[in-house]
Amino acid sequence: MARKGKLIILFYVYHKYRERSTRCMDSIQSLHKKITRENLVFAFRGDVSDRNSLALLTLLENEMKEDSFGASGRRRLFMYVLESLQNMAKHGTHLYHTGMSTVTYSKTDGGYTVTTGNVMDSASVRDLRNRLERIITLEPEEIKELYRQILNNSEFSKKGGAGLGLLEMAIKTGNRLDFDFVPIDSDHTYFILSKTVGSTGTNLSVTDPGRKFSSKAVLAFEKLMTGNNIHMIWSGHVTSEIGEEVLTLTESKFDEEDIDTSLRKRVFSIMAEALENVSKYNPGQETETKYGMPVVILRFRDNRFLLTTGNLVGSGNVVSLKEKLDMVNSLDKTGLRDMFYRSLSKQTIETDSTENMGLLAIARKSGSKLEYKFEKVNDGYSYYVLTVAVQDDAG
Repeated sequence: MARKGKLIILFYVYHKYRERSTRCMDSIQSLHKKITRENLVFAFRGDVSDRNSLALLTLLENEMKEDSFGASGRRRLFMYVLESLQNMAKHGTHLYHTGMSTVTYSKTDGGYTVTTGNVMDSASVRDLRNRLERIITLEPEEIKELYRQILNNSEFSKKGGAGLGLLEMAIKTGNRLDFDFVPIDSDHTYFILSKTVGSTGTNLSVTDPGRKFSSKAVLAFEKLMTGNNIHMIWSGHVTSEIGEEVLTLTESKFDEEDIDTSLRKRVFSIMAEALENVSKYNPGQETETKYGMPVVILRFRDNRFLLTTGNLVGSGNVVSLKEKLDMVNSLDKTGLRDMFYRSLSKQTIETDSTENMGLLAIARKSGSKLEYKFEKVNDGYSYYVLTVAVQDDAG
């Protein structure tokens, strides 16, 4: 009877694990579909600082290179985003509402939309709103003249800023700055700024210029990221350069959370292995654009790190990949170690070891089962989603 009771308990635990795993994977796939519908390339939620600004910029720059975005347009948009991030790092209020700043990059027909959101003091809203409303009514030459006037004003120069950053944005990319202010509490407001530019780096009119900007979609996505403990999303072609910047952003987050060295090493090793798989075995950017872009999602929950990757795999590889995943998941800590070293001893310099060895390494270093799901895209490809949670007690 005791043995039967134990089996029932084990079945219950396994069933609950699979139930939770299925819910998790379903939510990730729903999120991926939302990302695809809205042409989202990148989303970040956390404190913007001088330390992580370069990585945030470089991710967009690398994406634009892959997209053959014009050099002039790339330079203009790069300078606009740089100014936006500097303003967020300098003027954002982090004391009472930490980690609420957001940065998103989305593709549009012929260009990109960059949207930022950060908490600010409500007392400063009126002045900032007035400046923005003035800028969007000015012609290019009027903006430049106002800029020169402020530069020549010694009082403004002593105070610093005085709207110069906003004017620089308008000079470089045009005066179409979409914005909104959403109250959080009696003292704080969420400031949203959005800009859409074409391949030349200047205003791209996607609708009637007199339209009223709606922040509902931005707020809904921030809420979605908060509810799922998402720190960062990348949805685009993955290269080694992209992987490096993703790792840099993760390191910056670890510094904020004061994560210990041993956990950092395991996380970085797992991320490097997973990103290499996505990068090395992709079917090509044209195929990805057509049938499903890779996705990388980083989550932090209760001091636990979760990494999700998604990418296309050839339908002919699905069965063998499932078998490898199930084999890895069937092993305990000792079994993983033994299998890893047995596999390692069989490798030669000509052997492509990334896939099988990589899964074993990820499972060993994470201390958790590998959650996965395949969704058929067509006869040629399936979309493969893998999630790994890094446990503190992994050995």
